[in-house]
Parts: sequence; C-alpha cells; structure tokens
Amino acid sequence: MKNLRPTAWFSLLAFVCIVASCKTLPDAERLPENPAKATPTVATQQGALRQKQAAELLARRWANATPDLKQLAVLEEQATGVPLIAGNKVSLLFDGPATMREMMAAAQGATGSINLETYIFDQDPIGLQFAELLMEKRRQGVVVNVIADGVGTLATPSEFFDKLRAAGINVLIFNPVNPAKRPGKWQLNNRDHRKIMVVDGKVAFTGGINISSTYANSSLFRSRMKASTADSSKVGWRDTHIKIEGPAVAALQWAFVDNWVHQDAGELPKADYFPRLAPMGDKVVRVLATSPERDSEIYKSLLVAMNEARKSIHITSAYFVPDQQTVDALIAAAKRGVDVKLVLPGVSDHDFIMYAGQAFYEQLLKGGVRIYQLQVAVLHAKTAVIDGMWSTIGSANIDRRSFIHNYEINVVVLDPAFGRDMEAAFNEDLRDSKPVTLEEWRRRPWSDRLREMLSRLTEYWI
Repeated sequence: MKNLRPTAWFSLLAFVCIVASCKTLPDAERLPENPAKATPTVATQQGALRQKQAAELLARRWANATPDLKQLAVLEEQATGVPLIAGNKVSLLFDGPATMREMMAAAQGATGSINLETYIFDQDPIGLQFAELLMEKRRQGVVVNVIADGVGTLATPSEFFDKLRAAGINVLIFNPVNPAKRPGKWQLNNRDHRKIMVVDGKVAFTGGINISSTYANSSLFRSRMKASTADSSKVGWRDTHIKIEGPAVAALQWAFVDNWVHQDAGELPKADYFPRLAPMGDKVVRVLATSPERDSEIYKSLLVAMNEARKSIHITSAYFVPDQQTVDALIAAAKRGVDVKLVLPGVSDHDFIMYAGQAFYEQLLKGGVRIYQLQVAVLHAKTAVIDGMWSTIGSANIDRRSFIHNYEINVVVLDPAFGRDMEAAFNEDLRDSKPVTLEEWRRRPWSDRLREMLSRLTEYWI
C-alpha cells in the first residue's frame, strides 16, 4: 500500500467517500406535520395500553402540561416508530463525579448481573477502580458483561481487558480495528458510541460519560480555571448522565443485548436480564437506540421537537456540526419567536470538530439563533430541552457521525418537572458561557475562517 502513487491514493479515497456517502440523513420534508391519532402509544411489560387507558394515564402524568405536549408525542412516535414507556423514575446526574458515585454504588449492590457498554474504558485511576469493582462482583457470583468500542479503547492496553476476562468477565471489543478479528464483517467507520450500564435489569444509566478519569474530573462548577488560562488538559469536563428506574430499563437492557448478539459474540451467560419491572415513578420516556442500519430516529426526534417548539429551544452540544436541515429548523424557530439558545464549546478536546461547527455560526446568528461558548470546562454533554417539557439526554452529538455512522442511544423525557431540572442545568451553563455576537464574529481572524472551511470539508466523517 505504501508504494501507491498519489493518484491511486486519491482514487481510493474518492471511492471510499462515494461508497460511504450512500447513506444520507432523512428528508425533513417527509417528517409528519399532523398527528394521525389523538393519543400516543404507551408501552408496558404486558403490551401497549388501549387508547383510553393511555389517554387517562397521560392526563394524570401531564396534568400541568400544555396540549402541545400530547401532539408532539404523537408526531414523534409517527417519525420514529418508538412508543412511550410510562412509570419511570429519572434522576438527572449533572457531572462526572456525581455519575461515577451513582454508577459505582449501583454496581456495588448488584446481585445478579451488570451489563456495561461504553465507548471508552481507560486504564487510569477511575477505569482501574471500576474494573476492580466489576471483578469483585464477579467473584461474588454476579454475571458481568462488558462491551467497549474498538476505536474508543485503542489507547487501553489489551492486558487490561485480558485481566477482566481472566476474572470471569465477558468482554466484547466492538467492531475491532484489526479486520482479522472480525473477518467478513469489518466496519471500521461504525462505532459504538453508546454509554449504558444496567444493574440486575432494574437500574440503568445512560448519557455522555465514559469510564475514564477524564470524565470524572470536577465539572466547571468546581473548576476555578478561567478561559484565558484554560486548555483541555487542565480544566474539568462538563457532562450529563441520567439514572433510570422502572419499565424503561428493559429498553436499555434490550439495546445492550441486541448489540452483543449482532457482533456474533455468542450467547450471553444465563441471568435474569429482564425481571418484572414495577412502576417506580411518574416519568414518561422514549428510548431511542439507533444504529447505521436504522433510519436516524434520534435525528428525526430532534427535528420534530424543534419544528413543534412554541417557546424555547435550549441545546447543549459538545460536538456541534449540524446539517443544513438542522440549521434551517433552528432559524425557522427563531423567526417565529422561539427563544433559541445554543451552549457550545469554548474549550474543546477536538479543535477540528469545533472549527467545523463554527462554520455555521454566521448563518445561525443572522437567523436569530443565540450562541454561547462555555468558558471554564471542556463541554461533553449532549442534551436539549424544548418548551420546558421535552428533554433529550444521551450519547448522540448533533453531527452526521452520530446520526448516520454510529450506534447511539438517547432517552427522551416528556415531563414538565424534569424539564425544569433541565432548564436549571442549562441556565447554570449559561452563567459560565460567553455570548457570541454577529458583529464580534465577523471580526474573527482570517486564520480561523480558513480552519473552518477546511474542517467543514470533512463534516461527513467527523
């Protein structure tokens, strides 16, 4: 390969790009605009509720919500094909330390099984602590299964995972980089970006946090570094996770099992992965687990919610490289009087991605979208709250990689009380963010403009 002439390299690259570009995002013009029924489908472990039962349940759960919430729920179901799940307790975990404490406490209490799926599993203090806990639970007889992404764990020594296997833990490296390790099914560009942990089939965690000391650092609220001195190696990270208890846990468990099976990893060891789950709270959620073979349900869900927004769209996005349809939806919302605010990175661990996203700033600012850059932490959260009622938390970034190439998982929570928690988190981020004005943006250096243009050329891949 190294003897190929430059023209051959360009031909090869062009061929790869053409093949990869066959997959595109769904056409926004085909998203539903009118609800096909009055009440969304509500799933339970016994099957879907009858329409009258679902309407009565949602009337109780959404007593303080506007009628728009039910319409949005129906339109989102039409777009994604995924029903709502009622009866859940959803806890917002607002930074790495809080998340790690909750996850380790849940794992410590496991009696039957722990299923962990993560993009990154580092061999660092947090990774080693987590690994020791998993090995101890395995010695106690708990079944432990781990999925870690092949690219996300490139920096983790193979001996780290060998030690887990030697302790009796089942470890699957998802889509390994070496094609010989998955002959005939090599999918280098399709990464498992999900973050899921399910304990005893009863408690689940998901969001943006990997198993790494990086993500367990102090969030911006504990960091005293200022932007003038900050860089991604010195400041904390700002991220978001959620803890779920109730019937929706089964949907996250199924996403884990389905990914395991589709990697031809063999049967999972026997355990009660799907126990009967009683209602644990009043939250109504939709679990969207996407893959390259599916039809970008997370993307469609976000577009539907933005199109239906009446009051506010508040997005926190670590890696923001939107397609034109997303840009158009944000601008259209702003033009009809919706308060559209984006909290985006001011300090990033991937400058290339940050510059690609900044290529859209002028268009967005001219369209009435307000942009803020978080100053004292590396932003890694992927969340949105719309009209204070519709919230999404998960692993998917607002970019083509998440919507087309990766395996991702987001949870949509349709609940005004949870929306208030999300709004409080968003406003706390705003306080440590710097507004970007159109006048100021137009005065940015030409060197930055060049970086933006060059970065945007690769937006399909990053």
